[in-house]
Amino acid sequence: MVDSSSLKGRAVVRHVASVAFILCGWTFSAWPQSPDRPIDIRVDTTLVVIPVTVTDTMNRFVLGLNQQDFRILEDGKEQKVKQFSGEDAPLSVGLLVDTSGSMGWKIGISREAVAQFLKTMNAQDEAFLIEFSDRASLAVPFTRSAKEIQSTLASVEPQGLTALLDAVHLGIHEMKSAKNPRKALVIVSDGGDNNSRYNASEIKDLVREADVQIYAMGVFEPFDYLGLSAAELSGPHLLFEISQQTGGRAFAASKADDLPYVATRIGIELRNQYVLAYYPVNQQRDGKYRKVDVKLDQPKGLPPLKARWRLGYYAPTR
Repeated sequence: MVDSSSLKGRAVVRHVASVAFILCGWTFSAWPQSPDRPIDIRVDTTLVVIPVTVTDTMNRFVLGLNQQDFRILEDGKEQKVKQFSGEDAPLSVGLLVDTSGSMGWKIGISREAVAQFLKTMNAQDEAFLIEFSDRASLAVPFTRSAKEIQSTLASVEPQGLTALLDAVHLGIHEMKSAKNPRKALVIVSDGGDNNSRYNASEIKDLVREADVQIYAMGVFEPFDYLGLSAAELSGPHLLFEISQQTGGRAFAASKADDLPYVATRIGIELRNQYVLAYYPVNQQRDGKYRKVDVKLDQPKGLPPLKARWRLGYYAPTR
């Protein structure tokens, strides 16, 4: 962590070593927790929680901003921020690892990426492991033991097709038993879906309703496109779309060896954010999607800043 005098004491810039990858998506999401009671955004509550990440022109995280530096708009109408926090909170994470035949030797890099991500987790965090090839299955339920996840993944042999969408569906279902208010799915895969029961449209609707952010990281190396299905060809774009909707990101590594660094980056990003909460002016319980915008009032003396946030939420219906 570096305290820059050029920021006039207003903010702290946290730097993460650069990694050779392509950044896709610019939104972020997580949920805060108070000492007495967690705040959990659900479709039947009127308190809307919007996590925000702020970075500078060098993609470093900027901490130390104040509530008055932020404005929130819902469907174009400004909202009054009732709660504000820049503190870390426990995480519940689902790790979705592609074990299909196409992973081949890359499964070893995937194991290393998972290990690096687990190193960023704290004592109060929990995680589960879903493996997917021909079908998606829960390999390790929620646990605080990184060794349990790593040892299970160590025995995997890549084979079969890729049921990526089924894995996302299963991950969101498993997240209903999470103990922590902040929830995220992290997908490790090298391509698109070609064997799921659920289709892309169904999964897009599902993740838009869930209070879970989705991160995806994968290797899309040069290969012959002949013989690939439409689903396989659209895989990277689909991962980008569902990640963006939930407030996460999709990372496309330029080579397999970058995956562990990307995993570390994701883990660090999950812990560098602000959380703003408000009661919406529009109290209609119509179940409609509400678009959320966050405006950052540029503090004097700071370099240009960029804010990233969850795109919106569904209003309650009762």
